[in-house]
Amino acid sequence: MKIDTITVGPMGNCAYVISQNGFAILVDPAWDFDEIERALRGQNLAAVFFTHGHFDHVKDAELFLRAHKMKAYIEESDAALSGLPDDVIQTFSGDKKLKIENFDIEILHTPGHTAGCVCVKTGENIFTGDTLFPGACGRVDFPGSNPRQMRESLYRLSQLPGKTKIYAGHAYGGGSTSTIEYERARNRFMQNAIRDYAK
Repeated sequence: MKIDTITVGPMGNCAYVISQNGFAILVDPAWDFDEIERALRGQNLAAVFFTHGHFDHVKDAELFLRAHKMKAYIEESDAALSGLPDDVIQTFSGDKKLKIENFDIEILHTPGHTAGCVCVKTGENIFTGDTLFPGACGRVDFPGSNPRQMRESLYRLSQLPGKTKIYAGHAYGGGSTSTIEYERARNRFMQNAIRDYAK
């Protein structure tokens, strides 16, 4: 499995192209689609996922999805927030498991930053959007945010195998990648969640 990180837009969004055996899936494609198309070259696009509906994660995606004649997966609670029309999105509720071409995909519903935030897991990699960053977590002072749900979501992520590699929605603090093990040891937001919810 090959993972390309493409930093796009004025807010430093991280879009991800995950390739395997001639097929690719995208997570949070937005803004500069020339770069995304270059990363896709030679791959068959199998699916598109949005981790949540904030504009910086879906900016200009409608044109891209129409060009590829595809619908993107988004949790139903964030469909309206995204502003994307119904004919370019595929909504779902809560957790979801998918088999798409060569990919086994598990979607974890991780509300807190928004009501419909999700993390997209394939293999030992998880794409956490604005739920979990290296050393931090997503903001919970926006309309629709919920601090308690964020703690519950961070605790849920803390229970994944330690070697699980995270790929965040922004490179806040200088990087967009880490591991669950490292975050359990160093991320005070995750540590607080563990303290609050561990039995």
